Amino acid sequence: MIQINGKNFGARTRPQDFGTATFSKKPFSDKKVPQEPVTVALIDDDDAFREQLARNLIEKDLGVVAFGGGNAALDYFAAGHGCDVVLLDWNMPILSGAETLDRFRAAGLRIPVVVLTACCDEKTEEAALDHGAVDALDKSRNASILAKRLRIIARGAQPRDGREAIPDMLVRGPLTLKTKTHRAFWRGEPVPLTVTAFRIVCLLASRAGEDVPYREIYDVVHGKAFKAGEGVNGFHANVRSLIRHVRRKFRMVDANFAAIENYPGFGYRWRAAEPWRREGADSRGAAGPWPGGAAA
Repeated sequence: MIQINGKNFGARTRPQDFGTATFSKKPFSDKKVPQEPVTVALIDDDDAFREQLARNLIEKDLGVVAFGGGNAALDYFAAGHGCDVVLLDWNMPILSGAETLDRFRAAGLRIPVVVLTACCDEKTEEAALDHGAVDALDKSRNASILAKRLRIIARGAQPRDGREAIPDMLVRGPLTLKTKTHRAFWRGEPVPLTVTAFRIVCLLASRAGEDVPYREIYDVVHGKAFKAGEGVNGFHANVRSLIRHVRRKFRMVDANFAAIENYPGFGYRWRAAEPWRREGADSRGAAGPWPGGAAA
């Protein structure tokens, strides 16, 4: 059922205006295990796309409140309402995604925002992160994967196995992680990590010096028991690719970055102490061989 301005619409009734709509979650079936409730604020000017995506997310047991533009969403939050995560279209008339993000931050809103765009290239991703988004995703992404990402973001950087909670700011030598805003800094320089890469770094750094298995790293990205690749250990290749991506991002700041080490056949570790890079190398100097784990 869909609620718009307090009126209920049945399955055969098609409302004319989906500018601001609240989509309620369908009830759980007896055969499903209930998940933590998560509400998404969906902001997109395309009525048809917004309606379809909202319904797809509801099918994944997410609550959705939908808006046709940034101003309507800002009014909603100004009235004291909230949500767990915002899904924001990047290219919108009147108030663009970038402008909406700026106004969110100016209003003091600390809700994590994921940018959704039809052109998710590096330039757009970097711009979204610069304006305060925690991630940027392509509109073509499968709704199931999108729902998983939104749940991970909404849960924040909290541990899943009873470990001590990760603080709002985590410091490991030259690394500083701001877990609420998903921002990473290396020797004071911002590192352009996606939210997925940030969570991997957060996991490894929070357990610096400890070997973290492939499966646990993959669980941070996709959730427990998510299957990928062929065979029992098919996800290993996915994790290696993710680690290569993380290293490339850090090398944009420090060409000799070497804080992530590989434990062949098992997983990865974040170095517990110095040295963090090659002896005597300049942090922005020419790339050289990385000690202890250059290869994934």
